Amino acid sequence: MALRSVAVVLQDPVAVFEFGVLSEVFGIDRTDDGVPPFDFRVCTERPGEPLRANGGTTIVAGLGLDAAADADLVAIPASDAAFDPSEAVKQVVRDAVERGAWVLSVCSGAFTLGAAGVLDGRECTTHWRHSEELATAYPLAKVNPDVLYAHDGSVITSAGTAAGVDACLHLVRAEHGGAVANRIARRMVVSPHRDGGQRQFIDRPVPVTEADSLGPVLQWMLEHLDQPHTVEQLARRAAMSGRTFARRFVAETGTTPHQWVTDQRVLRARELLEETDLSIDQVARDVGFGSAALLRHHFAQCTGLTPTVFRTRHRSPA
Repeated sequence: MALRSVAVVLQDPVAVFEFGVLSEVFGIDRTDDGVPPFDFRVCTERPGEPLRANGGTTIVAGLGLDAAADADLVAIPASDAAFDPSEAVKQVVRDAVERGAWVLSVCSGAFTLGAAGVLDGRECTTHWRHSEELATAYPLAKVNPDVLYAHDGSVITSAGTAAGVDACLHLVRAEHGGAVANRIARRMVVSPHRDGGQRQFIDRPVPVTEADSLGPVLQWMLEHLDQPHTVEQLARRAAMSGRTFARRFVAETGTTPHQWVTDQRVLRARELLEETDLSIDQVARDVGFGSAALLRHHFAQCTGLTPTVFRTRHRSPA
């Protein structure tokens, strides 16, 4: 049976945007545009009591958790309480999975799914700022920090904020087809499907080293990204043997010299693409990749997007 009923479980405090994503996709009557109606239910553990929300506002949910008992989809938006949900909320999630219903989380809502035990053995995601915390808290979960959403069985988890839109439209597409998902996306004035993943939004700052030995070398590398760098040359600058330098570099930065400089070149390329009118070829030369082809290769590996698409989406306004 196609998705018809949606139960959103609110926890105090409520993240308004993430709740709004669910309301916008499933809670608005768009039957005039050929979108099937959804029985949209807003539930909470203590119905009728005001829940805190962003900006000093409050939200009142009129339905209890029992309203989620037969829903085709149980959705968990972000909340500070999502990190330590009540036993009653966890049981709602478990029951939904056990009866074969869909379960979808937005942003930090994934922690509620983890606490309920339904992420064990599943690919999942959350906001990139919380991905390591999720993986640490639930080591049996297969956390993918790069994607906008993850779909494993009947469980869908999304990354931060707007990625919830992507996850919801993905579910609509799976249940009702691309035409319906496209109609909702058009009414929301959003893309029905976004390319790339969270990597395009993650900064890669210079790692803080545990010692002062490589600090000057790292700074020199940053100031000379347009130049070629070899382990032998960098080792001489650090007054070390090549083997010692390579070992120390990994110990202090957590990665190899080659990967470190590649990441920094991509980060600098991102800045130039966002802030300047330089051509792709010139950006490639300025950051040390030498050619547009090599820039596209490494840029796509690090961000999931081509430089041209990244510039289109992230270009700073004039």
